[in-house]
Amino acid sequence: MKLTIMQPYFFPYAGYFSLIKHTDKFILLDSVQFIRHGWIERNRILKQGDGWIYIKVPVIREGGRETLIRDIKIDNSQKWKQKILAQLQPYKKIAPYFDVVLDMLNDIFSSEYDNITELNKIALERVCDFLGIDHNIEVFSKMNLMIDKPQASDEWALNICKAYGNVEEYWNPPGGQDFFNRNKYKEAGINLKFQKLNLLPYPQNKPAFEPGLSIIDVIMFNSVSEIHEMLDNYELI
Repeated sequence: MKLTIMQPYFFPYAGYFSLIKHTDKFILLDSVQFIRHGWIERNRILKQGDGWIYIKVPVIREGGRETLIRDIKIDNSQKWKQKILAQLQPYKKIAPYFDVVLDMLNDIFSSEYDNITELNKIALERVCDFLGIDHNIEVFSKMNLMIDKPQASDEWALNICKAYGNVEEYWNPPGGQDFFNRNKYKEAGINLKFQKLNLLPYPQNKPAFEPGLSIIDVIMFNSVSEIHEMLDNYELI
């Protein structure tokens, strides 16, 4: 089995979805410390004119700096859904798939969410459904999986793989190459792979291409078949 473990990101970049597509199981790790201003509560889209802006979900960190991701609540006293939809309006004149993307987002936002992990899991699944990606996504804190206490940061994934069992390959984004100790995984009989997505520029109807934006931007400008070509254009390191 091929397994990937990632923190629950908010409408993440295309590489995140490539990992979901090309592995057998995807675990959202929510039992680690929440780091504010990461990708869990925000992401980037095009702004009117040049450049990009953040779309954000307001969150409440009741336990202070040590709060775990699973305990992060959404501040629903703010009209964050309406704000995000308003921020997307500049796409209306330039993006061929604006209407279908707005329909998908309105469907996601039609439900109420108390915590950020719940919202992000649903959003990931709905995007996968929209793109026709088979998915097997679970939240770590709800799996009742007993693991050894990690002694180093790269042992979260290792110990989850060991406890889950039958994991032959563990896939991770390429940014973790210097972070993971390959020997630990080799000794456990797990083949550690780093997936590098070769995402080429696509038309954004802008003077300059803005790379690395949310999957929302990718869906705005590309057909489902074109997106699958992007997600399949990767190499394993």
